[in-house]
Amino acid sequence: MTTAPDMKKVLVVEDDEPTLTALRTALLGAGLAVIEAENGIGGLTMALTERPDLILLDILMPLMDGWDMLKQLREKDDWGKCVPVVILTNLSADEDEQIRHIAELGPSFFLVKADWKLEGIVDKVLELLNGEKVPCP
Repeated sequence: MTTAPDMKKVLVVEDDEPTLTALRTALLGAGLAVIEAENGIGGLTMALTERPDLILLDILMPLMDGWDMLKQLREKDDWGKCVPVVILTNLSADEDEQIRHIAELGPSFFLVKADWKLEGIVDKVLELLNGEKVPCP
């Protein structure tokens, strides 16, 4: 993948091909570089290799779910602790288990797919990428 030096890079970790295709198309259309993985193992490898500016992460995936991927990413190094991660899932954030994971792993945002249109997801990604950087411990 060739990208301009100032082009922001987004990693999309999603096992549903139609969703992945739609996200890829929308993010590319917004002028972002897109890298992809279909499960948490591939996502973790791609994240640590490519060091994207933001990660869009599904939860329910084969081989390794999104929460396990995020946990390992956050434990890896300073970059992994600080990279913005947007959870994009069909699970409700109101469930006790999801609330526990959110509190423990600190994603930047939690989006329920059914509640967001594609344009809104892209807007949220751009907002996070272009917003003021929050200091990371």
